Amino acid sequence: MNVYQKLQIARLSLQSKELKKSGKNKFAGYEYFELHDFLPTVQTIFADTGLAAVFRCNTETATLTVYNAEMPQEQIEFTAPMAAAELKGCHPVQNLGASISYLRRYLYVNALEIVEHDALDATTGAIEPAKKPEPKPALKHVP
Repeated sequence: MNVYQKLQIARLSLQSKELKKSGKNKFAGYEYFELHDFLPTVQTIFADTGLAAVFRCNTETATLTVYNAEMPQEQIEFTAPMAAAELKGCHPVQNLGASISYLRRYLYVNALEIVEHDALDATTGAIEPAKKPEPKPALKHVP
């Protein structure tokens, strides 16, 4: 099987597992998958399917490369632009670690098509129609 066939089998296998979300966004009131919620299961599925994944990042890009372990020249790359996390009260190295963790999670979610709700919708709320500007009162000319 080629890398695309193997990845599809891995996606279907993961889809059949009952994963639990342990991450909680208290501000927006939603739950999300953390790496430890799915990565051990993914690693087992990849080993059974003959896939291997490697995460890399630099100052501009984060990449998750999924390889066919039997034919490593067959690979699929998933990329995202590098972005800085700015957590309150954290040292720059802690913010870097947070950025790397977030990007790893997002790239695995993308590669394995793990379904989550849209966090943007949860934080922005309903779309309100644009307000029409109120007319300004007319100025009276005083002689």
